[in-house]
Amino acid sequence: MSLNIANVLTEALPYIQKFSGATIVVKYGGNAMVQDELKRSFARDVVLMKAVGMNPVVVHGGGPQIGDLLKRLDIESKFVDGYRVTDSETMDIVEMVLGANVNKEIVNLINQAGGQAIGLTGKDGKLIEAQQLKLRSKNLGPEHSASEILDIGHVGEVTNINASVIDMLIQGDFIPVIAPIGVGENGESYNINADLVAGKLAEVLQAEKLMLLTNVAGLQSKSGEILTGLSAQEVDALIADGTIYGGMLPKISCALQAVMNGVGSSHIIDGRVPHAVLLEVFTDQGVGTLIKR
Repeated sequence: MSLNIANVLTEALPYIQKFSGATIVVKYGGNAMVQDELKRSFARDVVLMKAVGMNPVVVHGGGPQIGDLLKRLDIESKFVDGYRVTDSETMDIVEMVLGANVNKEIVNLINQAGGQAIGLTGKDGKLIEAQQLKLRSKNLGPEHSASEILDIGHVGEVTNINASVIDMLIQGDFIPVIAPIGVGENGESYNINADLVAGKLAEVLQAEKLMLLTNVAGLQSKSGEILTGLSAQEVDALIADGTIYGGMLPKISCALQAVMNGVGSSHIIDGRVPHAVLLEVFTDQGVGTLIKR
């Protein structure tokens, strides 16, 4: 038993040395966000990363929690091309769930584990500036005209990240926990995909790693084998031959774009595994798919 612990610590040492002082952006979502033990293990992982000299930055989702509250309020959830149609009433719910309930729960879990977390939305300090996302009908079937642009409400895309807000918190030894709500030029709120926010944030911060927690074991080959250590060219080939498709496509695209724009590596990891973040950062084997520059 003690020998196993010593081996684990020895294996972790070079990674602790290599990534000391590095910024690591973690998108937190999926099962890891709803199961109590996984929530606690994630919080401990983040605190340990900070304790050994890394600078974790957490971006969280909250789609299931938003859907649950809308259902309880008897408000129908509508989706177009994977995006939640977000009118003003729905946006109020999104802000309440993401910016208050979910965000503060994560902050509290990290603080209870011994860290110093501070919760933010993109509206704080104009951290995430955004504009309305325009969906073109070419993605939506032949019944729409080719030039048609659909209005799906307060769904946004990032136009600018104010990195100085995060830099200030990191220098103060805090762990930023960010809800993916952006602010428009007239102060309006936008609901933004958390993977996209995490990717853009990693690019702007020139992070060492972008880690995207999912509910799958990683990117799998057609035979079910977990693929890892992929280059950008290999990812492009997997998209072309249909290995990467459906819901994994936008996640892989986000991870790939981050690497192409200066992030050291991107990781798609299985958030259903306790301490998945630590296993990916500190062990040789990891628990997901690594995409490298």
